[in-house]
Amino acid sequence: MYTSDALAREVQRGLSRSPLHSVCIAGRDALGNADFLEAALRTLATTTPVMADTDGQRPEAIAALHPYLQMVQVTIDAPATEAVLERALETLRSSARVGCAHAVALCGTDEASDADYLQIVEQAHGASGATAIVLHPGPAVERGSLDRRWSVLLEQAMTRHPDVRVALRLTGPATAR
Repeated sequence: MYTSDALAREVQRGLSRSPLHSVCIAGRDALGNADFLEAALRTLATTTPVMADTDGQRPEAIAALHPYLQMVQVTIDAPATEAVLERALETLRSSARVGCAHAVALCGTDEASDADYLQIVEQAHGASGATAIVLHPGPAVERGSLDRRWSVLLEQAMTRHPDVRVALRLTGPATAR
């Protein structure tokens, strides 16, 4: 268990030992202890860009953390319930209000339909037109290759929002480092 000072020292040590170009605060509830993160980031006082990758369920944390963040990425699993999606969209709106770059990583499941993806793209666009959106196909697609469905889905998504792309997630040992 780290104190905020100890975490800041550990991150600073890591930054000094390697040519890292950014720091990512990640995890499902990455903003769950915003006071702790704010104290650690204030102590760190780095010029290295910091991104928060979150599930978007704590939009109120953005107000305190935005001075230290260059980007907020909200990861949404499709299909998403209305309550989960609304909180994630509020995180995008909060990020836009404070002028912080923001993105959506839309992670599909094998049950996600094109309509699920497109609905979230439309709602993310409504939350902020400056949102970058990355569509990640579900696990079954990742084991094979992308078929025509994904080019058609991308084309449809781009009629709803201009900054959308499709990318496969990294799996296996590459993600364990």
